[in-house]
Amino acid sequence: MKELVVNSIINNITKYYDYDNTKISEIKYGIESLYLTITKTIIIFIISFILNTTNELLLLLLMYGLIRLTGFGVHAKKSWHCWVSSLTTFVLLPILIKYTIIANNILLISYVIFIIALLKHAPADTEKRPLINNKKRLIYKILTILIAVSYLIISLLFQEKTIIVNTLYYSTLLEVLLTLPCTYKLFGVKYNNYKNYKKKGGTIWN
Repeated sequence: MKELVVNSIINNITKYYDYDNTKISEIKYGIESLYLTITKTIIIFIISFILNTTNELLLLLLMYGLIRLTGFGVHAKKSWHCWVSSLTTFVLLPILIKYTIIANNILLISYVIFIIALLKHAPADTEKRPLINNKKRLIYKILTILIAVSYLIISLLFQEKTIIVNTLYYSTLLEVLLTLPCTYKLFGVKYNNYKNYKKKGGTIWN
């Protein structure tokens, strides 16, 4: 089904635009990524609707998406890795958000660990998007820590709102996991790509 949709779009594009093979390959990759994202999202929401965790899923996507914007993190190299990890994450975590209760002492200890981990590992780049600018890496790091600290403060202020506390907690946990070197190793992708990014001249671009 994916090949049928992608090839159909590519054929229509080539009717009107005279792109070379390199450009066509780039467009095809983008369309495949978009197709994968859309199909995953639809399936995840269908499962969430069946499990009655749609509200939790929406909150998770919002809160996780915010900290992911600055902390970045690993991207699966293979489409089936992406399917398995996405389905596991965005089906399981809304269930945990809905049904678990996190004690205050566990919350505080966890956030201390989260913040230390993010200080060390965030922002975590990818091969296709190496964070080669030192100043930007520092800004992203500071913003990520500020978001994590804000999540902790909000959690303490709204202790009675379990869904808020849990959403912020699991969003931060997920971001931490996706910035760890061991997670990159698990997915078979390179870590700290900015260190290996070089210009044609052979020097590192900072």
